[in-house]
Amino acid sequence: MSYEKVAQAKSDIIIGTKQTLKAMKNGEVDEVITADDADQSMTFKVADMARQLNIPHTRVASMKELGNACGIDVGAATVAIKQ
Repeated sequence: MSYEKVAQAKSDIIIGTKQTLKAMKNGEVDEVITADDADQSMTFKVADMARQLNIPHTRVASMKELGNACGIDVGAATVAIKQ
């Protein structure tokens, strides 16, 4: 389901851990999605901040599929859907 949500929101997404963390701090994010097969040290920061800021956090299985849903040719560890 989350892959479809990302694909539908293509113009309103932020791809990447650093960009997602920055957008979360700026209050620009409605939801974050992290891939379970990504480096956990990267995704933990996003998940932890999402919990602190009460931003919904969804986990998906595959970086490759998350990247495909974003319309990019590489995997994505973290994606945020903007407000």
